[in-house]
Amino acid sequence: MRSWSRMQDVVAIVIGVFAALSPLWLDTNNAAMWSLIVLGVLVALSGLVHMARPEMTAAEYAMAVFGVLLFIAPWVMNFDAFTGASWTAWVVGVLAVVVAVTGLPMMSSRMHGHGGLATHH
Repeated sequence: MRSWSRMQDVVAIVIGVFAALSPLWLDTNNAAMWSLIVLGVLVALSGLVHMARPEMTAAEYAMAVFGVLLFIAPWVMNFDAFTGASWTAWVVGVLAVVVAVTGLPMMSSRMHGHGGLATHH
């Protein structure tokens, strides 16, 4: 279970860094560039925080929020005409949410000291 959690953290860091650096090779405007940089760094940082402090569930929730914000950024920040930047935001946003959500059940079972649902007798 711990190695899978570590893998999720590494994936979050990689996709966050990818998004943050993507304006180097993508055609963007100012809004797209800063959205990708800031939200990409936040996704990567949430992965780093979770790697350093696995018991901190707030990092998982933050990663999911940053993923949602990244996904809607092309429309909210009005850069949906920049295809590469938009697709990067959409794909990285979805991946960030998936990584965060798949980490939540493991976090819950780890905090409760067992691998499944609590049974009451």
